[in-house]
Amino acid sequence: MDALLGNLDLWGAAILNTIVLFLGGGALALVLGTIVGAMRVSPVPIARGVGTVYVNLIRNTPLTLVFFFFVFGYPKLDLPEIPFLPLGIIALGIYSATYVAEVLRAGINTVPVGQAEAARAIGLSFGQVMTLVVMPQAFRSVVPPMMSVFIALLKNTTIAAGFGIAELAALRATVADSANRPGTVMEILLWVAVVFIVLVMLLSLLQRHFEKKWRIAR
Repeated sequence: MDALLGNLDLWGAAILNTIVLFLGGGALALVLGTIVGAMRVSPVPIARGVGTVYVNLIRNTPLTLVFFFFVFGYPKLDLPEIPFLPLGIIALGIYSATYVAEVLRAGINTVPVGQAEAARAIGLSFGQVMTLVVMPQAFRSVVPPMMSVFIALLKNTTIAAGFGIAELAALRATVADSANRPGTVMEILLWVAVVFIVLVMLLSLLQRHFEKKWRIAR
């Protein structure tokens, strides 16, 4: 317990950074993934092509390399300087958006084509059809796989530890160096695992809430 109770300030900062990475990356992934998912089913060939290239390029690139680009490559582009934490959020968001887009595309394909055709027949544009008719139904049908994407995003925040961001995975080195006693590293890793289990359980509860709410709404 000393590794936990004796370093509450470090644990608090690490948990906060992990949550910030998750919420920021998740928000960016949801917005960008929704746009890319709509592009993937767009009737405009250029939009479909851009969406396909984005998904295939980013999804097939290891997340570690995406972090390498934003943390080490971005500062060399003579662009406005951005702290490591926002860069980590951008890296997680851009990477996870590809999975959000593919999950949404699968959800869009479950919506009967006749509904979109009827919406177009009454004069709605493609954007209105997607936002008012298709997307609300698509989101309802993909709650479990979408939550799996966000659980994976939460776990992927540990990669940020290797790039100077003080999140939960970084505590292994920080607290172990300050404690300087055998067994500390294993104790820290066990506590980190407990924190992630709790966070994942909270996401699972949120998933069941939305499943129940939207199942009744149907």
